Amino acid sequence: MNITQLQCFLAAAETLHFGRAARSLDILPATLGRQVKQLEDHLGVTLFQRTTRAVSLTEAGNRVLADARALVAQAEAFEEKARAVRSAGAHVLRVGAIDSAAAGLIPQVLNPLHEAHPDLEIQIVEQKTIHLLPKLLSGSLDIALCRPPDIRDPRLVFHTLFYETAVVALPRAHPLAGGDAIGIADLAEEPLIVPDRRSRPHSHDLTMSLFLGAGLTARVAQIAEEKQTIVNLVAAGAGLAIVPRWTSRLQVEGVRFIPLAETDATSQAKLILAAAWARGTRDPLRDGFLQVLDDQLEALEASA
Repeated sequence: MNITQLQCFLAAAETLHFGRAARSLDILPATLGRQVKQLEDHLGVTLFQRTTRAVSLTEAGNRVLADARALVAQAEAFEEKARAVRSAGAHVLRVGAIDSAAAGLIPQVLNPLHEAHPDLEIQIVEQKTIHLLPKLLSGSLDIALCRPPDIRDPRLVFHTLFYETAVVALPRAHPLAGGDAIGIADLAEEPLIVPDRRSRPHSHDLTMSLFLGAGLTARVAQIAEEKQTIVNLVAAGAGLAIVPRWTSRLQVEGVRFIPLAETDATSQAKLILAAAWARGTRDPLRDGFLQVLDDQLEALEASA
């Protein structure tokens, strides 16, 4: 049993409608139903009577409702007190960031953040999304700048910031390096370096979908995990790569970054950058950081 299951139970009990309850928690109805079912299985009782037309609390559901409210309230008070102690002390915000956000976004917000909150210290942890999200749930990070996964954990909130565009990384001596833009058809016979899908599904799928949309097959020459490794392989002549625009801030010698030619397909070829945090938590330091991000969104999106 966990707090998320109790929160789902309370939302459903208050609305007596799984769809409305799911919307109130910003999750899918199927996710809410699964959480309630897991709670029922754990307790060994049926909490709701479900029909095709109505949802109602069972006797067991009614009897544990007040206790569930008390448990959730206690958990929220515990989190708020713990975060208040931290906020009143060192004024440290622990921010997780994927590599392109660490290279492109963080440097642009540090000065405005310092002006708005001069006492706030930022600790940055640079990792992939799959490693950042568990750290939010464990409490070792306060907020993360990441790619939202296809299946989102209901215990986390994902707030879309903007969409990062893609560019082509290629050696400066390459015949295509002199142009202002590169079409996907220009890359049809080029060896490509792509990220491992297990660790970077969004970047991997971006390359594949661009070629698929053009009726082509990507010629994958190398698989690599880290953006720095990918760009270094490009510099060594191992192939070309389609990467997020902020990757160009890595500035590897001998590599040029050129935009993709504008088409209907490439205009849609963007990667979501979102801020994520643990649902139900209150943190004034995080809220201040988010406010600075929102104030800078127009400039940040223009650079992405």
